[in-house]
Amino acid sequence: MLTSTRNLNILFLLSLFHVITITASNYLVQIPFQFLGMHTTWGAFTFPFIFLATDLTVRIYGSEQARRIIFLSMFPGLLISYVVSVLFVEGSFMGLGSLAEFNVFVARIAVASFAAYLIGQVMDITVFNRLRQNAVWWVAPACSTVAGNFIDTLSFFSLAFAGSADPFMAEHWMEIALVDYGYKLAISMLFFLPMYGLLLNFLVNKLKMPINMSAQQTA
Repeated sequence: MLTSTRNLNILFLLSLFHVITITASNYLVQIPFQFLGMHTTWGAFTFPFIFLATDLTVRIYGSEQARRIIFLSMFPGLLISYVVSVLFVEGSFMGLGSLAEFNVFVARIAVASFAAYLIGQVMDITVFNRLRQNAVWWVAPACSTVAGNFIDTLSFFSLAFAGSADPFMAEHWMEIALVDYGYKLAISMLFFLPMYGLLLNFLVNKLKMPINMSAQQTA
């Protein structure tokens, strides 16, 4: 009973973490900036957290539980992202009255995020699940991060900003997507991959959680 309750609590926390990260990323992706003459967005620094959480879930619980978290997180993330992005524009509170008028631009970003999140996470789970039996612990998270982030970034920016009402994003979305992907990979490999190893060790040793090492077929 205690183990079941603990697993449910961890499942809830991981789902909540996904929703928070989706919301933060969808808001921050609307704020572009330049670094070394290249355009990118602040969302590049928050979204890799999702792949960290997903890979830990697949490693410990298996792919089925990871897919469950994705489906639990998708719709709340979509709704909350829209509300937050409409209420706060470039850091300024627009008032509750802003929710009375449907914002097509923000809705498009939310829907694009929904689709890209689903595609990217399924790709991440599939790649990780195929490679997690590898004795070298970093192979699975590294490869899944490369593949998952690529499909997620390309899907999101093309769906959200190609032909967008925002002239800047419509013109630069391809450049921003490529730079964004580069930043995500650099951040993931330099910071989140070591963090994955530390958290995995913590969960196994401190919480006495078994690791599911066998590869499972993904649907």
